[in-house]
Amino acid sequence: MTGIIMFFAALVLLAVGYPVAFTFGAVALFFGAIAAVVELSPDPNFTFVAKEFYSMFSMMPFRIYSIMTNTILMAVPLFILMGIILQKSELAERLLESMGILFGKVRGGLAISTVLVGTLLAASTGVVGASVVAMGVISLPVMLKYGYSKKLATGTICAAGTLGQIIPPSIVLIILGDVFQLPVGDLFKAAIGPGLMLVACYIVYIVIIALIDKKVAPEIIVAEEDKKGSILRALKAIVPPLTLIVLVLGSIFVGIATPTESAAVGALGAMILAAMYRKLSWQIVMDASQQTVMITAMVFAILIGATAFSMVFVYTGADLIVEQFMTGLPGEKWGFVILAMLAIMLLGFFIDFIEISYIVVPILLPIANVIGLDPMWFAILIAMNLQTSFLTPPFGFSLFYLKGVCPPEVRTVDIYRGVVPFIIIQVLVLASIVVLPQFYGFSVQ
Repeated sequence: MTGIIMFFAALVLLAVGYPVAFTFGAVALFFGAIAAVVELSPDPNFTFVAKEFYSMFSMMPFRIYSIMTNTILMAVPLFILMGIILQKSELAERLLESMGILFGKVRGGLAISTVLVGTLLAASTGVVGASVVAMGVISLPVMLKYGYSKKLATGTICAAGTLGQIIPPSIVLIILGDVFQLPVGDLFKAAIGPGLMLVACYIVYIVIIALIDKKVAPEIIVAEEDKKGSILRALKAIVPPLTLIVLVLGSIFVGIATPTESAAVGALGAMILAAMYRKLSWQIVMDASQQTVMITAMVFAILIGATAFSMVFVYTGADLIVEQFMTGLPGEKWGFVILAMLAIMLLGFFIDFIEISYIVVPILLPIANVIGLDPMWFAILIAMNLQTSFLTPPFGFSLFYLKGVCPPEVRTVDIYRGVVPFIIIQVLVLASIVVLPQFYGFSVQ
């Protein structure tokens, strides 16, 4: 039971705020020593314990080397760099300002334009924090000015900002591709259907709620001459990022480039776009590079800590206990899928998607293989579920990002209430992928 206790001890330390990478590494060392003494040593003398402890971690240098030379994970810093440069080129501002006027006359039009801009930003940057902050700074004051409900405005921004977790190119999908050992390009293709379904459901909800209660999202009267000019501005704002999306994702889907190569194309394309907007400078490149290094270092530090954690977890036999429990559930395959999704969703209330991807998913993956689940389908289920973790209180990161840029009259409780309908929509779309996998192109028996 040492490994099981270790798992819950790590969750407690994460919940109280200890750094993720150091938590996993320290817990692994501490419980590895306990396992060497209590479970693995029939005669707990110092020499024998030291040998057991050494054998437990003897493969760690090779694991770290394998992580650092992983070509799939090389795409992570490149996509992060692309996203940060596009954020600094004020792409979101141009999109929101032009599309807001285009859809303003439609009831709920500003909220719909926010969802569409969030979709474009997700497919071109994939950086959740940047998308939420940009839309919070630009779109939220406009919606509040025109009488939009605080709950609808904040919920829409948070939900639209998190689309980058499921719509390619997504860091979540790259990480899951590494964990599942699946081609990232195939994961990108598989995620497009669920991602667009989520966007469509968001828009349908906004239209329905705006029609039911006209005070929630009033229409905006725009002069005809202003509208004509705004169409041209919208096209100018949409075409450049759309071109970048086609270059990045199109090169992967057609088979011209690997995800890592297309990430490099995206980073270069982001710099070209920034130059087109006359925002490219050495200072922006330096700032973007520094932020990229910081985020990438965090991701890889977590991965190394999670590797040590999983080695101890498996060495103590805790994975067998979990496998026996999960395979013995009523309903067999479906019982496992439902419990796995519930567990990931509950953990998403408290810990980040990276920790879940590198700690929880490797525990579930061997069981899924034994049961015979389609790995592509299971990976997309997890990706959709992990996206929900960005919206769920109390530690949903999108909620924190938005609260940091909200005007004083918007309270935290307004944001929490605003995201609830969008969380329900995400759960319904997740359920549809489970119940109707063929609709999304998965062949699940």
